[in-house]
Parts: sequence; structure tokens; C-alpha cells
Amino acid sequence: MSANSPAAVVVLAAGGGTRMKSNSLPKVLHEVCGRSLVGHAVAAAEELTPEQLVVVVGHMREKVAEHLAAHHPGARAVVQAEQNGTGHAVRTALEALASDGIELDGTVIVTTGDAPLLTGGTLRALADAHAGQGNGVTVLTAVVPDPFGYGRILRDEADGAVAAIVEEKDASDAQRAIAEINSGVFAFDAKLLVSALAEVTTDNAQGEEYLTDTLEILRRAGHRVGAVVAADYRDILGINDRVQLAHARRLLNDRLLERAMRAGVTVVDPATTWFDVQVSYEPDAVVLPNTQLQGATHLGEGCEVGPNSTLKDTRIGAGARVSNTTADRAEVGELATAGPYAYLRPGARLARKAKVGTYVEVKNSELGEGAKVPHLSYIGDATIGEGTNVGAASVTVNYDGVNKHRTVIGAHCRTGSDNMFIAPVTIGDGAYTAAGSVITNDVPAGALGVSRAQQRNIAGWVGRKRPGTTSAQAAAAAAEGEEQAPTEA
Repeated sequence: MSANSPAAVVVLAAGGGTRMKSNSLPKVLHEVCGRSLVGHAVAAAEELTPEQLVVVVGHMREKVAEHLAAHHPGARAVVQAEQNGTGHAVRTALEALASDGIELDGTVIVTTGDAPLLTGGTLRALADAHAGQGNGVTVLTAVVPDPFGYGRILRDEADGAVAAIVEEKDASDAQRAIAEINSGVFAFDAKLLVSALAEVTTDNAQGEEYLTDTLEILRRAGHRVGAVVAADYRDILGINDRVQLAHARRLLNDRLLERAMRAGVTVVDPATTWFDVQVSYEPDAVVLPNTQLQGATHLGEGCEVGPNSTLKDTRIGAGARVSNTTADRAEVGELATAGPYAYLRPGARLARKAKVGTYVEVKNSELGEGAKVPHLSYIGDATIGEGTNVGAASVTVNYDGVNKHRTVIGAHCRTGSDNMFIAPVTIGDGAYTAAGSVITNDVPAGALGVSRAQQRNIAGWVGRKRPGTTSAQAAAAAAEGEEQAPTEA
């Protein structure tokens, strides 16, 4: 915690978000680029290392509080039982801290839980300006292309301080022409905030306590009301419906992709590539079109992922190639390959130069260095040694209906096509298994495992059992041709 850390950050996240049209999910839990709206607000606040971080919850409070406990344990959820306005929400947060004997001294930042583009850097600029200018309260503002619907900032011509915030419905034509708007994010002197909130009334059309009323209260008391203009007006964009949610997702994704490209990642088609905020990468990684990188996915140096791939919480090693692949909590080692059309499920781990090929599914299994499963196979709960090749259409039969069992295939084995390995079973180093075998017993090192019925051909069966078919006709023609063929002298 630095000396310039605010005394507290209060995140307002109690609203219902009725325009989201959701019966099961509160607005602040809708996601943008792998993080909830309130998660973005908390993450930005955490960059300031505040002494206290409070999130005011109300609508569907249990879900929001549970989400915060799971993903942001450093944030304290405070319940606003009845949503009686933004001023009431902040007062509820401060009273909760006071009830625990916490007396705030310093700067209090108040922000919203539905502005996912707001960065810690913008909040830091607000806090620094507030302290540097000696304001009683400082408003974060933005100059926007279309200010319709927002509260306009009226400034004092003499010193540039904020004289008032006028809402759209109350503004004159001249005031509506002002492009600087209120973001709903503020920095307060803690003690002044407490005293001003005590004077806020519900004497308005909504019968609510408005936080913005504190600005006029403090101004009348002789305290300066300052303003800081956000460097990027899009930082302050709030989310009220799913159209705005999609717009914010695109804007944030563009930022994430630009950051990656400037760090040395090649993104071939940004329009069809999506990154979550936790994605990390090393230089010279290449991301091909129609690729989604989710969660804490990591791209190693010089790897190539895509096209048409979705990777979640997956590590891709240096120089690896992953094409047309879905992966979840998997690991693809250095110079390994996966796909096209591979499915790497949780616990799939490919060592250096391992290969998982076309229409192969791997779950909770390790492939050793240089091991290959090239075609049409399911590998579940298995360990495959280095240099081993698993034949096409092979299945590790790992589930008996109650428990999972493990298959172990040693190093430098060659297993035939269409093998069923009935786990638990072990194939020793250097062993072979014959095509079409159902392997139920261990195969010793260097042995050939064979388990299949002896083939028997029944002559003339087609002609007798399928007379008149094209197959019967073809067989008859073949037999006639054999009879007419000249014999050798």
C-alpha cells in the first residue's frame, strides 16, 4: 500500500439493471472479455491499493456477494437493502465501515460497477488531481461526441471549477450543447463527504438521496469542486442494456488486441479474434482468424494458434501449433501440435513435440515427448510414453460405469488401428498391439498383443443370401471372369 493510496474506494453495484432483461443474472455480473462488470470495477480500484475496498450490493445481493468472495476476496460487500439513491448507497458503505471502528481519513473514490472500460490509470489521475488541487470533491468528466442523456458540467469561468451539474431534462438549449458530461465517478475528502451526506435530502421527484447533491452542499460551504477530464471518453461508458454490453466488449477487445500486437503478437484478423483480460503472451506468437482466447490462456514465444480455435485456461508452448482446436485447461508443450479438429479437455498435457491429430479427444492424459495420436481416437485417463504412436480409431476404455481407470502405454510403442484398451491396463515399453485388438490384459515390454477372432470366409454366401442384388451380380461376374481366365502352361 503506497502513501498515495486512497482511504477507500466505494463501488456502487446495487442497481437492478432492468434494461438488461434478465431474470437470473444481475447486471453487474454480466461479463465482458472474461470478467464481470463489477469485476472490472474492482480490478481498476485494486490498482490504487486502497485501504478499504467496498462494493455496495442490493439487487440479487447473494449472487453478487458470492461472486465477489470467489473472485475478489479483498473486496467487502455491503448491503443496501433498499435502493434509495446513490447518496444513500455511499452513506450505507461508510456507516458499515464506521460500525467496525474504521474512521476514514484521506481520499474516498466513488465509482460505478457497470463501467468496464474504466481503468486504474484513469482513477489514479482522478485521485492525484484531487489531492494536488486541494478540492473538496473532484468529478471525473468526459467530453463525448453525443452528450444526450447525460448530466452536463457547468464550469466557473474564473477558475474552471465545477459550478453545477445539470441534467438533460433540466438543461437549457445552450447547456445541452455542452459536450462535457458527468461520469458518476468522484473523489472526495472523506470527512467532508461524511458531513455532506448528512445534509442530503430526498426532496426530489424520485424521493431518493442523490450523491451529486453533495457537490452543491460542499460548494456552498466554500470547498472547491474540481473536475478531471478522462483522456479517453470511452473509459466512462456505462452499461444499461445488452447492446451497450456488446459495444463495450468490442471496445475492450480492441484495446486488448492492440496491447498484444504492440507487445509482439501477430493478430492476423482482429475483427474475428477475441481475448479475455487474463490472456498472456510472449513475442512472435501468431493468432489466426476466428480464434477465441479465454481465461488465463498463455501463448508461448513463436507459437501459432488458430484458425477456428477456442482455448480456455490453456498454456501453449513455444513454437507449438494448434489448429481448429477446442482446449480447456490443457497444456500443449514446446513444438507440439494439436488439430485440426482436436478436443483437449481438462488435464490434457502434451509434452515437447507430441502430436494430437485430426478428430482426437484427450482428457486427463499425458503424452510424452514425441508421442503421437494422429487420427480418430479417444485418449482418456492415460499415460503415453515418449516416442509412442497410437494407431487410428483407438480408444482407452476408462469408465466402468462407476469408476475411472487408467491406461499406461510405455515408451516407443506401436499400437495398431482400431484398438480398445480396457483399463486398467499397461502396455510395456517397446511393445506392439495388433490392429483390431481388444486389449484386456497387460502386454509385456517388447511383446505383441493380439486379441481378435480368427477370420473365416463363407464361400458363395452373397449369391445364396442376397440374390438379385448388385453385390450378387458383381460376385457372379467376378466368378465368371475367373473361370474364363487362361491358365498358365
